[in-house]
Amino acid sequence: MSETGETPGGGPVAGGAADVAAQGAARAAEAVPARAAGLLPPVRTVGMGAPFRWLAGGWSDLRKAWIPCLIYGGVLAGLSFLTSLVLVLTDASFLALVLTCGFVFIAPMLGMGLYEAGRLIEKGETPTLPRMAFVKRAFSQDVAYLGLFLLLIYLLWGRIAQLVYGLSTWNLHDSVSKFVTFALTTTEGHTMLMTGSLIGGVIAFFTYMIVVVAAPMLMDRQTNVFAATVTSFTAVAANPLPMALWAVLIVLLLLASAATAFALLVIVFPLLGLASWRAYRDLVG
Repeated sequence: MSETGETPGGGPVAGGAADVAAQGAARAAEAVPARAAGLLPPVRTVGMGAPFRWLAGGWSDLRKAWIPCLIYGGVLAGLSFLTSLVLVLTDASFLALVLTCGFVFIAPMLGMGLYEAGRLIEKGETPTLPRMAFVKRAFSQDVAYLGLFLLLIYLLWGRIAQLVYGLSTWNLHDSVSKFVTFALTTTEGHTMLMTGSLIGGVIAFFTYMIVVVAAPMLMDRQTNVFAATVTSFTAVAANPLPMALWAVLIVLLLLASAATAFALLVIVFPLLGLASWRAYRDLVG
């Protein structure tokens, strides 16, 4: 064999190396569009019964890991109750209401541990509280970007709510009873509720469209926040009625939790988190 790697009869070794190199280049060329396509996975269409199926699946998953999930929900419920209690006791009842209504904006990020629990249950593993509390993907840069965006939306909602309230009355209602009386028994209060509900509903649904799939997707896949939010928007656009129904069910369950001083949130939040994982897996290919 010569120094160039050729055999005495010709260049089969060199020719073989060239073939291997050509095959490698072809595989690399095929991988580029494959990776590009992988940034935006296909979305599926679902029927109107899908949201109820997700809730049923979430309940089934909750029963398989009820101890860590209920502890997870209990911690969140306790923090929500204490925050509201402090605001009420410091004569900031309106702010307590605003923060409670705005909970929907940050809830997807608080559910990362529950998405992890759903993923583990799907794989046949048993979730534990440490694995739910310290999800590696939850500390990624893209998850941080999504969380920052939701925080800004949350703060924006708070400012808008304060503005609507300030334009509706000259008085400061420093107790829950006074504020409820104003909101339910006066024309200005009715206007405030309708205006706030309209603006808040638009902001909430826009936020819902870009995060309902994005949050579990960022936890599950090696993707970026842009691809995740576009996929989420596409999934909602492809299933407007089922996803609107899913949004209504989420709001109703969260309102029921708030009405019980967040006691029901101990169960509702884990249920919604696990069901949201089911929704993501059903919607995204």
